[in-house]
Amino acid sequence: MFYDLLMIIIGFALLVFGADILVKGASNIAKKFHIPDMLVGLTIVAIGTSAPELIITVTSAQSSSTELIIGNAIGSNLCNLLFILGIMSIMRPVKIEKEARDFHIPMAFISSVVILLMGLGILGNNTSFINRNEGIFLVLLFIAYFSFPIIKELEDIIKSFKDEKAQNNVSKKKKINTFGSLILIIVGIILLKYGGDLVVNSATSIAILFNLSERVIGLTIVAIGTALPELVTSIFAVVRKDTDLAVGNLVGSCVLNLFLILGIGSIITPLEFTNEFIQNLILLASSTLVLWLFNFIGKKNTITRFKGVVLLSIFTFYMISLFI
Repeated sequence: MFYDLLMIIIGFALLVFGADILVKGASNIAKKFHIPDMLVGLTIVAIGTSAPELIITVTSAQSSSTELIIGNAIGSNLCNLLFILGIMSIMRPVKIEKEARDFHIPMAFISSVVILLMGLGILGNNTSFINRNEGIFLVLLFIAYFSFPIIKELEDIIKSFKDEKAQNNVSKKKKINTFGSLILIIVGIILLKYGGDLVVNSATSIAILFNLSERVIGLTIVAIGTALPELVTSIFAVVRKDTDLAVGNLVGSCVLNLFLILGIGSIITPLEFTNEFIQNLILLASSTLVLWLFNFIGKKNTITRFKGVVLLSIFTFYMISLFI
């Protein structure tokens, strides 16, 4: 018990340090090559901070712990949208960019609806299982989604390169070390991965002592634990006033968790969606819709502190309901 608590503390320390240098490195790359923070958050940071979910998915699938895979993916998304975004907006009101409002958040909603329809047997093989073929389809959806913003921004990036070359802006190039920034990103991802492992494994060991079910462990301890990289990364992004990067990280991670994580899991072993998971998916889809509607309620395109309190309240009731 004492050893597990010590490992959790060490894991948190790795997460905090890893998130700090990851955000710093990613922000430097974005500024160096004139890449929008939203795009960096949706790709490099989202994939990096979702490494713990991916590792747990592969490990759990190999041991046929399918409830842990599904609970981890759904629970992590609820943590991202309700808990983490709620904390961010309470710290500082979060501005939602037009691209996130019009495309990325709706895509997060669509991804949750797709998984819900598959779990209900309405979409796919007419069963509550997601099989290998459906898993491949989900991975293809992931590739299509993440390719879209990259292709969209590629032309602007090339144009900015040409403009910079024409202006011979040598002084700006020297201010940011590209290789050093890449090293920061890689080291940050590694620290997040091992920090997440320490927290999740130790917390799970403690949970087993209290006889918690695999589903509840997946939806709570493992989900929150694997969402810690996103939480710490988002907090540091808010402190550094890189809210676009943080929002991109959270939304990108949500789509990644449902399309890629569940897709890979179902390719390895079929995933069964119980009634409890269906209820959780309905809550996830509803929460994503609420987040999108917040762009048009009160202060436009902004998650205010009051809205953040609403998100945290929903998350609190959700956590209480799991144990009731």
